[in-house]
Amino acid sequence: MISGIFIKVLSIILLIGVGIVLILGIGTLFKGGETSKKYSNKLMQLRVLLQFIAIIVLIVFAYFFKD
Repeated sequence: MISGIFIKVLSIILLIGVGIVLILGIGTLFKGGETSKKYSNKLMQLRVLLQFIAIIVLIVFAYFFKD
């Protein structure tokens, strides 16, 4: 069975990943210029995808591993 520590670590990793992509996206947006045109929208799309994955994983953990 999956241990509680594994669930917590995976949840934290997912949330940190979302935060990093968010910070990179905002930084690219404020940098402006060609970099912003090329990467800002892609980073925000990646953030939304990572948020979706993180929410689904957290919901699955909450449903199957409730005590």
